Amino acid sequence: MAFQFPLATVLRLRESIERREERALKKIQMEMAGASRQIEELDAAIARAQRERDGALREPMPASHLQAMLAQTALTIEGRKTLQATLRGLEEQRLKQLKVYQAAHRDHEMLIEMRKQQRNAYLLEQERMEQKYLDDIFIARRHRS
Repeated sequence: MAFQFPLATVLRLRESIERREERALKKIQMEMAGASRQIEELDAAIARAQRERDGALREPMPASHLQAMLAQTALTIEGRKTLQATLRGLEEQRLKQLKVYQAAHRDHEMLIEMRKQQRNAYLLEQERMEQKYLDDIFIARRHRS
């Protein structure tokens, strides 16, 4: 008879839960990477706008043009602040999800270890039974002689 783990269904469930939590963690990490990339793009846009403004101030220009440039820079800075707040929120989510994932992983690993121990015990018992069978055959042949 082959080894059958009595908690195989629970093991599959724990494995499924671990994969689900890992996917959720990766999704948050991807969102964080996207937000970081957007912040970098906004930083570059702010630096570019400041260079353009500095260059434009060397030449005479209408005040409305300067105000438009300043307003655009302010909007970009505000967008950057919003993204930073989003990134902080995502970091909090990541930390919470990491704890959930670690718990799911620990539960899954515990069942894997339990299955491994039960399988080893099963194999040891099978070896004992096989040895006993061989010993019985040997003793039976010895008595016949």
